[in-house]
Amino acid sequence: MAGEPKAKEMPRTMTVHETFKAVPVTDRIYWVGAVDRTVRDFHGYLTSRGTTYNAFLIVDDVVTLVDTVKKPFHDEMMARIASVIDPGKIRYVISNHSEMDHTGCLPDVIRSVRPEKLFASTMGAKAIEDHFHLGHPIEVVKDGLEVSLGKLSLVFAETRMCHWPDSMFSYVPQEQLLFSQDGFGMHLAGDHRFDDECDLAVMDVEAAKYYANILLPLSSFILKTLEKVGQLGWKLRIVAPDHGPIWRKHVDRILGDYARWARQAPTDKAVVVFDTMWGSTREMARAVAEGLQAGGAQPRLMPLAESHRSDVATELLEAGALLVGSPTINNMLFPTLADTLSYLQGLKRKNLAGAAFGSHGWSGEGAKQVHEILTRMGVDLVQDKPLQCKYVPDENVLGQCRELGQAVAEKVKAKIAEAGA
Repeated sequence: MAGEPKAKEMPRTMTVHETFKAVPVTDRIYWVGAVDRTVRDFHGYLTSRGTTYNAFLIVDDVVTLVDTVKKPFHDEMMARIASVIDPGKIRYVISNHSEMDHTGCLPDVIRSVRPEKLFASTMGAKAIEDHFHLGHPIEVVKDGLEVSLGKLSLVFAETRMCHWPDSMFSYVPQEQLLFSQDGFGMHLAGDHRFDDECDLAVMDVEAAKYYANILLPLSSFILKTLEKVGQLGWKLRIVAPDHGPIWRKHVDRILGDYARWARQAPTDKAVVVFDTMWGSTREMARAVAEGLQAGGAQPRLMPLAESHRSDVATELLEAGALLVGSPTINNMLFPTLADTLSYLQGLKRKNLAGAAFGSHGWSGEGAKQVHEILTRMGVDLVQDKPLQCKYVPDENVLGQCRELGQAVAEKVKAKIAEAGA
């Protein structure tokens, strides 16, 4: 009625569909993944910058979804797909890697989309069934199989143990684009989807951290995969991994990094990892670092009170030595050292020189146990027993620590020369 106050308009709430949009990669290929800004732990690996779960949509005569996302991000992925095309039009789904951060919502996609075909590698088909017990037929692809999508096609190559036994690559020859599953990726969230939009220095750090903490023990398989891609004659203009930014400017850079990391050649960096109870092992570590520097090595002191195990692994990726100092507690090495060394042992870094050291009270098992673990890891130790001191190191002990650092530096020089011969 005239004169009555107008009803207050309520603010309009955006729907999920309106919030999340696909990002074009090429004219017919879109990024439709999810951004996880809050994850901080990935199987014991500190993901301080979050991550992405990348999925890709190919809009052609045969609409195809390449990989999916972690289960809690299903709605985000579907909204991005819906911003381009009705998800019901997806006819093919490709699973390059069956780990749950890339297949978590696969059962939901299968139920809602009902694709004509689900493609995976031989081991991928087995893993998907073991994960989800779908009972849905999976078309197993072999090396070199090419599937036409219309104007584009997909060529498949098995890349076993380029992370998991099921791993495979999918390649679009018309775009020179590689869907590389977890290869060439990193844990890095953010507002940008492409390498040329990101801080390259940050990408270098996160790519190295990803390789060091996930792919390092598989280095022999990585070298075989790089060789295989070369033999296939695939030209790579764009590399689209399942985590992190898409490579379209610095493709050669990341390929070169992987080749270098996989070879595990020693450098003059020496990583000194330690923890301390009352400061004595710390003083020994500082003296060891002085000796390393005097001998021509580049020490990286990493006190575990301030350093995460995954950051230690990252520093060790391009190093030539690992020196570890531990006090003794309850007749054992210090718990933080036990944790970190167990983690590093599984990563199987090769071609390292090293030594064990530490302060103790009345028993001294800590440094001895470190020495034994480094031996099992294949570290080339410069002494047949650890350098130890009782309680607080005096000038004589600190001098021995310095000499230990110099001895490791000399060993590193020899290993570098041998690797370059």
